[in-house]
Amino acid sequence: MWKKLVSILIVLILGGAVAFFVFKSEPKLNPNFANESSFFKNSPFRLGLDLSGGSHLIYKADVSGVKAGDVSTSMDALRDVIERRVNLFGVSEPVVQVQNSGFVSGSDEKLIVDLPGVTDVEKATAMIGQTPLLEFKTEAPAGTPQKANVDKNGNVTLDAGPQFINTDLTGRYLQKATLEFDQTTREPKVSLQFDDTGTKLFAEITKANVGKMVAIYLDGAPISTPVVREEIPNGQAVISGNFTPTEAKLLVGRLNSGALPVPISLLSRQTIGASLGNDAVAAGVKAAIIGFLVVALFLILWYRLPGLIAVLALCIYITVMLALFKLLPVTLTAAGIAGFIISIGIAVDANILIFERLKEELHAGHSVSDAVAAGFHRAWSSIRDSNISTIISAIILFWFGTPLIKGFALTLGMGVLVSMFSAVMISRIFLSGLILAGEGKVARFLFNSGISK
Repeated sequence: MWKKLVSILIVLILGGAVAFFVFKSEPKLNPNFANESSFFKNSPFRLGLDLSGGSHLIYKADVSGVKAGDVSTSMDALRDVIERRVNLFGVSEPVVQVQNSGFVSGSDEKLIVDLPGVTDVEKATAMIGQTPLLEFKTEAPAGTPQKANVDKNGNVTLDAGPQFINTDLTGRYLQKATLEFDQTTREPKVSLQFDDTGTKLFAEITKANVGKMVAIYLDGAPISTPVVREEIPNGQAVISGNFTPTEAKLLVGRLNSGALPVPISLLSRQTIGASLGNDAVAAGVKAAIIGFLVVALFLILWYRLPGLIAVLALCIYITVMLALFKLLPVTLTAAGIAGFIISIGIAVDANILIFERLKEELHAGHSVSDAVAAGFHRAWSSIRDSNISTIISAIILFWFGTPLIKGFALTLGMGVLVSMFSAVMISRIFLSGLILAGEGKVARFLFNSGISK
């Protein structure tokens, strides 16, 4: 008896604590949110692009200079670099994904970038465009034709571009960049350190070009053309030029945030306004409230007092789910809200199975306490099997689906796991407490009012 009472007390205290957290950490519910501690302020709901508004950018990657077998690796590296870049600007939960529209890898490589909360498209494109493309080029063979440029005044200049040819060494192999100052002239310079692959490539390039120039290109323009005096086996290079300390520091920051392994060009951009996102949020919340009220009304009308207990367990389930969305945190999209609403129905399904088993036990003449124990035991196998099948489906959707489908699969899978706890554990604890509150004929009357029909 005491164990059951303690269990009920613990559930109520934990449920109240979770509800308190959800209330305190939500500015729309807490009028004193501005005065709360950082713990509550740093736990908002994270909304996806379709709910919070933001920018949707599509870039085309130029992989013409990449070997066919390295296209996939280069695109993955490009995705990681862009993701690091937008994270530096404080964008919440950016979505960066690679898309191949052709039948052959490399035929039409695209990069999709979603930036929730960034509704200024110019700012969004600037974030991506500021990522530098770092290249190392060697002198072209003797006799390579030079391209002449003629300006409006008739002056002829030779284009230095054909003077150098591409190498395999690019910014994708850069490990870190540091700001240094020349000990003699005190001019700022940028020191580069390559990873193991880049070190090997740089050693081969310098060994094969002793006495020749190796040009360092940044965003397609040569910024340094040093002459190689000897092989450099340690993977260290230096960019020097007419830098101011501020420019050199900015370049170091940009290089460390990631140099693009392949060049990209913007194909299209789309902005989802905040008002449209707010409408989607309001519609999702409205659907969730209506769905919950209809389910609660059905349970109470059909099962009476046990149904009320199921609704109480359902309230705890919803509160726990909202707290998990904040603490993990989970990025909520319209599809994610749909998955959460469906999980509410799944949570109720377990209670219905349990109550129907209770009916059978009570009709067989068992006592209320024995009927509760047997009902939960006999319903468990059905609850377990149906929920496991749903979890497997959610895992498959999350593993193979697009980001939109992943949001649905994540909230659905989480909902099924939490619903198993709320339906089996919390409902049983409250039902046991009801038996303690009215043993014998009173308890049987309370159950018979909604179960034995």
